[in-house]
Amino acid sequence: MDQHHPAASAPARTEPTAAAPAPPSPVAESQAGLQAPPRNPPAHILADRIAITLDDELVAKAQEVLAKDNKPVAPFWVNKYKQNAAKNWDQFYKRNTTNFYKDRHWTEREFPELQFGDEKKVVFEVGCGVGNFIFPLIKSHPNMVAYACDFSATAVSFVQSHELFDPSRCTAFVADLTKDDVTAIVPAGTVDLLSAIFVLSAIPPEKMDYAVENLARVLAPGGKVLFRDYGRYDQAQLRFKPGHRLEDGLYVRQDGTMAFYFTVEMLSELFQRHGFDVEVCQYVIKKTVNRKKELEMDRVFVQGKFVKRAS
Repeated sequence: MDQHHPAASAPARTEPTAAAPAPPSPVAESQAGLQAPPRNPPAHILADRIAITLDDELVAKAQEVLAKDNKPVAPFWVNKYKQNAAKNWDQFYKRNTTNFYKDRHWTEREFPELQFGDEKKVVFEVGCGVGNFIFPLIKSHPNMVAYACDFSATAVSFVQSHELFDPSRCTAFVADLTKDDVTAIVPAGTVDLLSAIFVLSAIPPEKMDYAVENLARVLAPGGKVLFRDYGRYDQAQLRFKPGHRLEDGLYVRQDGTMAFYFTVEMLSELFQRHGFDVEVCQYVIKKTVNRKKELEMDRVFVQGKFVKRAS
């Protein structure tokens, strides 16, 4: 990578996978998909906390760290990262193929709406990657109809070549939620459940409104968006060195992909603007202790369910 590239010295990606140890509580059990890759030092996982607001101590410590970032990224690079979002994710999947993420078996435990058995439901996964969410569901729900999209053509090709892929039950296609109308593939008003798990954080904030409007178009009245993503002051945000913050809450990783860190207020307002009611929107705080280094770290995620209004 060019040594002048502002992401050249960014911290390595610490994306969630399902490689977690047995968690100590039902809530923690559902978070198995949120652990860092096994190559990171082992950490003891304490019980998760659910909160509507973050406690003052966590916020104060995080703001102290973030205040040290006084090295702005040049506008040229900010625009370049935003313009090359799809390209950088496609390169990510070309490098890692299907080996980076683990199947998200925890989603049915965390979102009971997915426990619909033999009932016929239409489920749409946006930002499907290589299918780690959709294929466990297809396997356990024989009457489910699935749609899956990603703006990485490489990722979609892996979905289409998966042993469980059946074109009579699953349609996988390339789409950029920030500019493509997904109703060209998914009939408007037909989707019962839509998963947006670690997806919107890859999108610049100014493009999120169009993306959420896209979700609203395909959902049936009463249909739900099941959401989980990075929360403001997450440890992954605090690990970025100065010079990687593109704008408030938006950062660039070493590989050029972006990560946005949400507040529950912003997220609720975003969905409400596009015809959704907020069933729940909260922080999930996972405290981990690295015993070797005697360090405590707070992973912060946002989790929500958003229901499309009938009119």
